[in-house]
Amino acid sequence: MAETAEKQQYTFQAEISRLLSLLSESLYQNREITLRELISNASDALDKMRHVRLTDDSQRDDDELAVRLEPDEENRVLTIRDNGIGMTKDELIENLGTIAHSGTLEFFQQLAASGQQADASLIGQFGVGFYSAFMLSDRVEVLTRSYKDEQGYRWESDGSGSFTIEPVDGLDRGTQIRLHLKEGDDYNDFTKDARLQYIVRKYSTFVPHPIKLGDETLNDQRPIWVEPKSNLSDDDYTKFYQHLSHHTEETPLWHLHLSADSPIQFNAILYCPRNSFEKLGFGRNEHGLNLCAKRILVQDNNRDLLPEYLRFLYGLVDSTDLPLNVSRESLQDNTIFRRIKKVLVKKVLDHLASLAKDNADDYRTFYNEFGPILREGVGIDFDNREKIGGLLRFRSSHTGMDETTSLDDYLERANDDQKKIYFLGGPDLASLQKNPNLEVFQKKNIEVLYLTDPMDELALSHLTTYKDHTLTSIDAADVDLPEDEKAEDSESKDEKSDEEVPSGFEKVLTLFRDALGDQVQEVKRSKRLTNSPVCLVNPTGSMSTQMQKVMQMANRDFTMGKRIFEVNPHSPLIERLSNLSSNADHDNFIRDCAKQLYANAMLIEGLAPDTETLVNRTEQFMEELAQKRSPIVT
Repeated sequence: MAETAEKQQYTFQAEISRLLSLLSESLYQNREITLRELISNASDALDKMRHVRLTDDSQRDDDELAVRLEPDEENRVLTIRDNGIGMTKDELIENLGTIAHSGTLEFFQQLAASGQQADASLIGQFGVGFYSAFMLSDRVEVLTRSYKDEQGYRWESDGSGSFTIEPVDGLDRGTQIRLHLKEGDDYNDFTKDARLQYIVRKYSTFVPHPIKLGDETLNDQRPIWVEPKSNLSDDDYTKFYQHLSHHTEETPLWHLHLSADSPIQFNAILYCPRNSFEKLGFGRNEHGLNLCAKRILVQDNNRDLLPEYLRFLYGLVDSTDLPLNVSRESLQDNTIFRRIKKVLVKKVLDHLASLAKDNADDYRTFYNEFGPILREGVGIDFDNREKIGGLLRFRSSHTGMDETTSLDDYLERANDDQKKIYFLGGPDLASLQKNPNLEVFQKKNIEVLYLTDPMDELALSHLTTYKDHTLTSIDAADVDLPEDEKAEDSESKDEKSDEEVPSGFEKVLTLFRDALGDQVQEVKRSKRLTNSPVCLVNPTGSMSTQMQKVMQMANRDFTMGKRIFEVNPHSPLIERLSNLSSNADHDNFIRDCAKQLYANAMLIEGLAPDTETLVNRTEQFMEELAQKRSPIVT
C-alpha cells in the first residue's frame, strides 16, 4: 500500500479525552467488552452495506458480508475486519474524533461543579464503543475505505489526545481495526484462538453476520427469537434451550415465544426446566435472563427482567428500545425495564393459567417442582397477587389424599352463601385429619384446605382474600359458619340437646381453669366440637397456630400467644368427669385430666408440651388404674 499524501494530525474533541480517561477507570471493567463492542460496530456496518446492495444496483456483488478476526500472536496485534460500508475521511473525523449531540460536555461540567466522581451510569447515550479499544491497546489503527470512494485512509492514535489520518491506496471496501495490544499476559490472551472463541460465543453468538476466525465460523447459533413461530420446530426450541441453560441432554417442560411492538418493542423466549434444583437441595437459583440489544448480548445474567418468584425460568430478551449507557452494562432508564418486566410476568402467569386449565397433568408436574417458588409471589407481587393465588394448589377435605385443588375449584364446590375459604395448618396430613377443629366443618359438610407446609399458610396470610372470599384459619375462636342445606334437618333435631349440658359441667370448667392457670387465655364451653373432648383455638385477631410456628422458626425470641381451651360438654369423657365432680374427692383427678387433655391437644397440633411432666402424669394414671383393678384369683 503506497501513501499518496502527507499525514495530518487532529486533536480529539474535549469530551473524548475525558472519556478515554474514564474508560480506564470505571466504564469498562471487563476487557472482553472491547471485542463485543467492535464486533457490534462491524455488524452495524455490514447491515448498512446489505441495505446499500438492495437499493443501489452498482453495489451488488457476491461477496459474503462477514466479520473476520485476525490474531497475530508474534506481533501482538488483533485485527477486527469487516467488508461493510467503510468510512470516508470526513466520516473518520466525525465518527472517531467527536461525540455528536451527546451532552457529554455539559455532563462533565456539572460533574466538576458538584465535585462528584465519575459514574458511568450517569452518562447519556452516545456511540463510544469504539473507544473501548484503548482498554486493550496502547495504539489503535483503523484502515478503511468507503463504498462511495476509491481512496482509503488510515486513522491512528495512542489515545493521548490526538489522532492522525493519512490516505492509503489499495484497500478493500470496509474497515479494519488493528489493536496493538498493551504489555502483559492478560492482553496476550487476545491473540489466542481459544480466548477469542470464548468471547465471541459468550457475547456475539447471535450477530446476524458470520464471525470468522480463520476458516471457522464462531456464531453458528440461530437467533430463533426473531423468527416466526411457524418456521420453528420443537427441536429448534430444544436446541436453543440447551444453549441457554447448558443442560445439553434436557428438554424444557414448556416454552414461551413472545413478540411485542407496543409500548416497547422486544422479542423473547422463556423456558421452564423440568427440575427444580432448589427442591433438590442445591441452593437458590442464581441465573437470570440473557439481555440483548439488536442481538448483541448486554448482560448474561440479568435478574431484573423477572421477579424473584419466577427465577427458575431461563430465557433471552432482545429489544431495540433499550437505552443503554456507554458500557452497555446497565440501563439508563429503568422505566423501559419495568415495562418489559410487566409484559413478561403477565405472559408467564397467563400461560400457567392456561396450562392449568387445559392440561392438568402437565401443570401438576410443574407445580410439584416449582410451586414452592411460585407462591413467594403472593407476598411480593401485589399487582398479580390474586393471579398467583389462583395458581396455587392445596390438599383438601373434599379431595383424595393424592390430589390437590385450586381456590377456584374450592369456590365451585362451596355454597352460594359461603363468604370464606377455610383452611387448617398442621405438621402433617394425619394430624390435620384428627384435628378436633374439623368436626363442625365435617358435620356441616364444609370444605377445608389442608396446609402441611407452613409456607402455604404464609402465602395465604399475604393473599388475605380471593375473589371477595376471606381466607380464614378454622382454629380461630371467632369462626362463623354458613348453614349447609344438607345438614339442616339433622341439626334441627340436635339443636335442643346441644343447648343442654350435664350437671356438674360448670364445676369441671372451674377445675380445668384452676389446673391450667395462665397456660391458657380462657377455658370455655365449645360449640364446635361433636366428638372430641377438647380443642385449642386462637383468640380473635391473633395469628393461626401454624403461622405462629413459622414466626418462631424465624425468630427464637418469638413467644407463641396463649390459646383458648374449649371443652365439649357432650363428649363421653367430659360427661363422666361432670358426674365425678359431685364428689370433691375427685377434684385432683379432674385437674390432672385437664392437664393431660391440654397436653394431648398440643401434640395433635404439632406443639411440644413438657415431656417429663407428661410422662410422669401418664404413669400416674396407669398406676391408679392398676390399683383399682381386682387381683386375679386362681
